[in-house]
Amino acid sequence: MKINKEIQAFLQEYAKKRFLEYVKIDTTSDENTGTFPSTERQFNLAKILAKELKDLGFQNVSMDEFCYVYGDLPATKGLEKVQAFGLVAHMDTSPAVSGSNVEPVIHKNYNGKPIKYPKNNDIQLTIEDSPELKKFIGMDIITSSGDTLLGADDKSGIAGIMAAAAAWQKYPELEHGPIVICFTPDEEIGHGTTKINMERLPNFCYTFDGGEIGELELECFDAWKATIIFKGVSVHPGYSKNLMVNAIEIACRFASQIPEAETPQNTEKREGFYHLYTMDGNCVKARIVFILRDFEKVNNEKRMTYLTKLKETFEERYPGLTIELDFVHSYENMIIYLKEHPDIISKAAEAIKQAGLELNKTLIRGGTDGARLSARGIPTPNIFAGGVLFHSLKEYIPVPALQKSAEVVLYLAKNWAV
Repeated sequence: MKINKEIQAFLQEYAKKRFLEYVKIDTTSDENTGTFPSTERQFNLAKILAKELKDLGFQNVSMDEFCYVYGDLPATKGLEKVQAFGLVAHMDTSPAVSGSNVEPVIHKNYNGKPIKYPKNNDIQLTIEDSPELKKFIGMDIITSSGDTLLGADDKSGIAGIMAAAAAWQKYPELEHGPIVICFTPDEEIGHGTTKINMERLPNFCYTFDGGEIGELELECFDAWKATIIFKGVSVHPGYSKNLMVNAIEIACRFASQIPEAETPQNTEKREGFYHLYTMDGNCVKARIVFILRDFEKVNNEKRMTYLTKLKETFEERYPGLTIELDFVHSYENMIIYLKEHPDIISKAAEAIKQAGLELNKTLIRGGTDGARLSARGIPTPNIFAGGVLFHSLKEYIPVPALQKSAEVVLYLAKNWAV
């Protein structure tokens, strides 16, 4: 099977059209609500996707009470016994930057000069910000209008999957075995698989939630969350000598003891870090949340040991202070599980090359739904979705990336059907 120019043109136009519509739908998640899904607005996109899957010939399409969308595509006649696989992408966008009233802007035939934003004169997108832009000269680039994120993470992944689904309906010669699609909520706040129905998924899946064109991500962080509660003693500040124990002031001193070289802004590649995620409180009670990230679990264990010793030191230094320290494991490095399934990796690598792309086997300095699925027995590598500078006002995607992710989906199906 070779995807010809007609199919390529169809994929690009379809994926672009759907992407431009999806990003306008506010699906921001919120870790503070305590509900599942964390925000009702995620249902707005879920309902649309469920209807589109039905219109494209998928069976057993459902949107459950937790905002997961599932759909089954029957195999091409004669390929019913081919191994089924799943395609997964998440619907929510990061709460780090507003995802409300997104207005996508297409910058035609990018010429290498700074890209300006119609609603934000204080920022511009340059090659200095993102050296990858050099590769996209001559292509159309999509950004937001500058006052919101774009939402390419992960609506570009959804658009690529849906374009492939549309191509299977329009071009019967694109043969495939059984395909299962699952769109998830709340991935950005670490709950993308919390309520997932594992019985609806096949033996393995692929998430389309990666970065730049050509990437196949096989490793992710080992991830922990450290919550530290400081309990002090309040006394009138005018009469507090040797009596007050100021919880939030001590919390600030505690946070300052984190090695600056092991923070996100000072690390890259395989280097891990402490990330001061939130801090709040007053003189009576204060809270710090760190996220700990590394590709080696033993390095995070060292960080937890350091925080524990720091707790003990501060309690000894400030009589009357009590500190509660709690560690929660968020997800594991998925390579632990993926390395046991070389066929799943090799077929994805081949699909990327068949799409005419340079394969880049790499790691993701973050996590995906695939990490948790892999740990739960469904190995799930992560394939590029094509966006760059996720979670920021400068997030962007070259239009051909939408087409290429759809092509990779089609080639994956072909590779598993032979």
